[in-house]
Amino acid sequence: MNQQHLSRRDFLRLGALTAAGAALVGCQAPTPQVIRETVEVAVEKTVEVEKTVVVQATPAPEEVVEITFMGWGATEEDEGVRSAITVFQGAEPNIKVTWLHTPENYQQKMLAMVAAGTPPDTAFIDFGNYRTYCRDGLLLDITDMLKADPVIGAPGYFIEPQETERCTYKGRWYGIGSCWVAPHIYYNAEIFEEEGIEPPSNDPDEAWDWDHFLEVCRQLTVDVNGKHPGDSGFDPDNMERWAIHWPTWSIPLHAAIASNGGYWIDPNTGLLALDKPEATEALQRIADLMLVHQVMPQNVAFEALGMSNTQMLENRKLAMAVDGSWALAWITKIQAKLGTAVLPKMKVPATDMQAHLHSAFAATKHPEASWRWLRFLATEYYQLLFLRIGLWLPSQTALMTEEGLKKWMTLRTAPGQGVHPEGYELIVTEYVPKYGHVLYMPPGYPKTDAVITPAMDAIWIGDKTAAEAMAEAVPEANAILEAEPD
Repeated sequence: MNQQHLSRRDFLRLGALTAAGAALVGCQAPTPQVIRETVEVAVEKTVEVEKTVVVQATPAPEEVVEITFMGWGATEEDEGVRSAITVFQGAEPNIKVTWLHTPENYQQKMLAMVAAGTPPDTAFIDFGNYRTYCRDGLLLDITDMLKADPVIGAPGYFIEPQETERCTYKGRWYGIGSCWVAPHIYYNAEIFEEEGIEPPSNDPDEAWDWDHFLEVCRQLTVDVNGKHPGDSGFDPDNMERWAIHWPTWSIPLHAAIASNGGYWIDPNTGLLALDKPEATEALQRIADLMLVHQVMPQNVAFEALGMSNTQMLENRKLAMAVDGSWALAWITKIQAKLGTAVLPKMKVPATDMQAHLHSAFAATKHPEASWRWLRFLATEYYQLLFLRIGLWLPSQTALMTEEGLKKWMTLRTAPGQGVHPEGYELIVTEYVPKYGHVLYMPPGYPKTDAVITPAMDAIWIGDKTAAEAMAEAVPEANAILEAEPD
């Protein structure tokens, strides 16, 4: 196997790229959620799976080798990984895996290990840095092993073409997606019932158009005096309930841009397309939820409330929240009737598809053992651990069939009874695979954060329109990308 080591000069350059970093998505919870019972049940149900997941296209090591696995995550992920290691080592007694759980300052700590010449053998890789790491030779090329594998290399095993789109760089595989996650709507169904408003649907064919979405938001937004936006005397500084919260970071914003027919990254050039009319119009519409329509708290006001969107849904301060599918793991626990729905459409139904990847480092001394561990992480057993608690959506086609859904979906009939709201299977089988758009950043993208982030901030506070802010920022950011080696 070709093994490469990162020089200190290369590390410093790479460190500059990742200083701002991209959000670590789909694998973190704001509060601990213990899943021992879920894991124990999963292990009990996968006795037969354990006999099959170790079918390999490469021979097992003859002597005991030790590899490391580095990743972030709260209690859900931590306990799930530890359980998986136990199962894997039971089937692969000559491979010992050490879990380097790193819930804080992940990128900095990982790159420090790389610079010291002691990178982990395998690790979580976030979507913002993946292609930069591929370009810089940090990650192990697993293409041949993947294609030779009789199970995960089989045609149709993963949702395509999205899996190939996110995992390949210049036609080669350097990682395997952990799962899929996607933003959608969560809503307090009791509020809709009391107001006599038909709630949004999980069916993308019934996605609200933007004008209807705005009208419902006006009806659901009310101040302490019972007035709605547009009413004389409406007081946005003293609110009883907001209609919507749509986060202003890349994943939810990309979903809006894709729905309006635009791109965050131009697929033809690999450069930012945030200054194009389709993108700026979508960004402006999100800003106008706060600045014009007054149906969403401004970012500063939201932070000042000191509550998460989950708490606001539960205490009825918020009717609808846009959040990632991963948030179901804790939002499902609210003491209220919960519903989910696809995002409103601007031109077409759309959402963002993301998740971290599992990769091996090119410098590993045990490439075959590292591959076997990565391969195990791409099996049904491992994905089921997190599907069952609402943290992940499947990336494997077999888990989206009628029989596959039965293995992990449980109907939420009340808080603490089941996980998935009624109709959630449509998010899984119709919305995400058919209307999901993959956003993976080109090499060097994190350097542009210093330009794009303040430009975005100016939009949300109303200092500049989206068109003005992006017209100034995008050419500067693209000059940064064009100067990057490829």
